[in-house]
Amino acid sequence: MSDTEKKDYGTLKVEAIRNGSVIDHIPAGRALQILRHFKILRQAATEQIPITVGLNLSSNRSGTKDIIKIGDYFLDQKQVNQLAFLAPGSTINIIKDYKVVEKLRPSLPERVTGVFACPNANCITNRENTVDTCFTVYESKGEVMMKCHYCEKAFSQDIVCKNLK
Repeated sequence: MSDTEKKDYGTLKVEAIRNGSVIDHIPAGRALQILRHFKILRQAATEQIPITVGLNLSSNRSGTKDIIKIGDYFLDQKQVNQLAFLAPGSTINIIKDYKVVEKLRPSLPERVTGVFACPNANCITNRENTVDTCFTVYESKGEVMMKCHYCEKAFSQDIVCKNLK
């Protein structure tokens, strides 16, 4: 169906949150991974935290996106840093009394420790639980790369992000 053939069904309204976090501009298909990784769904069920998730929504910036609205929940700094890897280009809006009081744009750090498992099965970090992973983050040919401090192997960000601890 072409754009001219599409009917305008209007805009769906989602209830505003009084206090909480909105993670916007998540690459399409990553919202559920983020919720699982941060264990937000489990916490929401036990503490009755309201969550709204939009998947594959229209976006002027990227074509499609996901969005997560979490009432009465604020991301900690570690989660903000992890979002730079899990959802590059995302934004976090901190809501208080129905107003955006802060807008964060997660950026990639130079190093990341203890967040991801090394994809190299022979890396010492996969054989000894006492050794925390440590990756140096850099860009090469427009792609984010991560180099393991221990085995010195470099991996694309997508490969490393599939190995969340």
